[in-house]
Amino acid sequence: MASSGVLKLASLMLVLMVVSAPMAAKAAVTCGDVVNHLMPCVSYVTNGGQVPAACCNGVKGLYAEAQTSADRQNVCKCIKSAVNGIPYSGSNLGLAAGLPDKCGLHLPYKISPSTDCNKVQ
Repeated sequence: MASSGVLKLASLMLVLMVVSAPMAAKAAVTCGDVVNHLMPCVSYVTNGGQVPAACCNGVKGLYAEAQTSADRQNVCKCIKSAVNGIPYSGSNLGLAAGLPDKCGLHLPYKISPSTDCNKVQ
C-alpha cells in the first residue's frame, strides 16, 4: 500500500512538473502511459537516495510525449487521481517536487498536490 501511494504521489508530482496542462478529449497520453513512465521513481520518492536513471528516463519520456495542452492536462489529472486519498509525507512531496531538477528539466511551475491542472499550459 505504501509503495502504491508513493507511486501515485510520484506520478502526480512528476506529471505536474513535467507536463502541467488541462485535460482534453483528444489527449494522446493515457493514465497507463503516465504510470509506466513514472513507476521507476516510486522507490526514490518513498526512500530518497540517488534518483535512478530509469526514473529520469521516464520523467523525460513523459515530458517528451506530452506535447499538447490536452496531453499535459491529462497527465496532471491522472497523477492527481492516482494520489487522491493516499497518505504521504512532506518528505515524499519534496522528493517528488525535486525530480524535474534532478533529471535536468526546468519547469516554470511548482509541483504540488494543490496545482490546478486546468491552469497548466
